[in-house]
Amino acid sequence: MQVNIYKSKKETGQEAALRGETIIVNAQRTQRIVRIIFATGSSQFDLLQELSKSSKINWENCEIYHLDEYIGLDSEHSASFVNYLNERLISKIRPVFKFHSIDGKAATITYELQRLNSNIRSKTIDLAFIGIGENSHLAFNDPPADHRTEEPFIKVVLDKKCRQQQVTEGWFKTIDEVPRNAITMSIKQILKSKKIICTVSDQRKAKAVQSTVHGPVTNLCPASYLQKHKNTFLMLDEAAASLLRN
Repeated sequence: MQVNIYKSKKETGQEAALRGETIIVNAQRTQRIVRIIFATGSSQFDLLQELSKSSKINWENCEIYHLDEYIGLDSEHSASFVNYLNERLISKIRPVFKFHSIDGKAATITYELQRLNSNIRSKTIDLAFIGIGENSHLAFNDPPADHRTEEPFIKVVLDKKCRQQQVTEGWFKTIDEVPRNAITMSIKQILKSKKIICTVSDQRKAKAVQSTVHGPVTNLCPASYLQKHKNTFLMLDEAAASLLRN
């Protein structure tokens, strides 16, 4: 895991976008389709803004997945991650080869998981843009995370700290409004990506970053599994990196 530290949140996002652009463009030189995973949340704002302005990426050759979605939330809801990506990325880079959105309002979640898993199971992911939660979650894999499942997407119950973070960031007014269940990409599936760019900012995530980098690899700190991935770039602002040694 390569750790990169920048002065500000905005600079962190810009540098993450530049690195991501380089990876995507290089892959497009030899591949007909490049497959990319995108995260959501406040840590991704600047990254997506910069990436959506790229004149070098041919988005028509990009197959896009996203990490997670609340169960029971309509895709038009302001806190929906499908809505987030449509507004901040997909609408700005159309046409794309394909966008595999998660339907949190699917009539049967079991069938939705089967659909999602069949869409990604045999695919090679070239790049994953991800973040880390205040409770050190990867996607919606809250501690203690299921780090053994081979299923690409799973149903999870969100813990209280994760749900409170959604309120703190302004996506919901109260914790009671935050759904208790979600569909998330599993840890093993995330780690199958050829390259990972993990962007994290703010002091409130410093402890999670410290555990991710210096702590043991454990499902009590799901992000610590990034230590096992040889091509992860951890992009931090100074606040998020404030508890790191050296």
